[in-house]
Amino acid sequence: MKPLIFGHGGVDPTPVTTGREYGAFSSDAIDVNMQPQRVDMEFDDMMTSSGVPVSFHVVATFRITDAVLLVTKFGADNGTDKSGNVDWGFWDRNMAQPLATAVRDAVKKRDMQEMAISQTAADAVGQEVYAAAVSIAQKTGVPIVFTAVNVGRVNPPDDIKHQRIQTATQEQRAITEQETKLAEDQRKAAEESRAAADNAYREKMGLSPDQFLQLEAIHMQERVCTSGAKCTFISNGSKVTPILDAK
Repeated sequence: MKPLIFGHGGVDPTPVTTGREYGAFSSDAIDVNMQPQRVDMEFDDMMTSSGVPVSFHVVATFRITDAVLLVTKFGADNGTDKSGNVDWGFWDRNMAQPLATAVRDAVKKRDMQEMAISQTAADAVGQEVYAAAVSIAQKTGVPIVFTAVNVGRVNPPDDIKHQRIQTATQEQRAITEQETKLAEDQRKAAEESRAAADNAYREKMGLSPDQFLQLEAIHMQERVCTSGAKCTFISNGSKVTPILDAK
């Protein structure tokens, strides 16, 4: 309130909510969004316990509980920055740096592999930062209540990502070669079993190797000629030669 003649200036202790309210033309209105808000924080080259930096995105969701206290003690400074994001002066002055420190402390407890691969590790960091954010708000007295702190996908340096891709490619190649060898071993075992069965049959029937081969040739000719192909057999003494129609 900024009265020109009567009364006193300062922040009206009674906030204007829904509906219409009249005031002096010299007064200023400060809009405070009481709906849930979010702050996006980017962290580049955040060092892990293994000495490898990672980059990731953190989203903090909160809502303001007391608009008058916020404006009176901390300043709302609502507006937009160069990127078009909402700019809260109270956040920059009271929350941004302590929260960044909490994120750094949580990440330093874990190595790069854990952060980049395990979503459980990222969730644990989010829970630690959430607890730290609640504590910071209570200590500073900023009238906000946090609802969640979420850690997005963690990205290691490009060199590490390329190495991981190469490692995964090599591991997949080894798996493929192992599966190929297993298939070949199974085929070899099947062929040996079939050979053993054929030899047992030959011995059971009292056939010589040549006789067994002749019998197999007859079986093959039978399969071909009974499958729809036209066959002509030419007999020359004890030898029978089949002629297959190419059509």
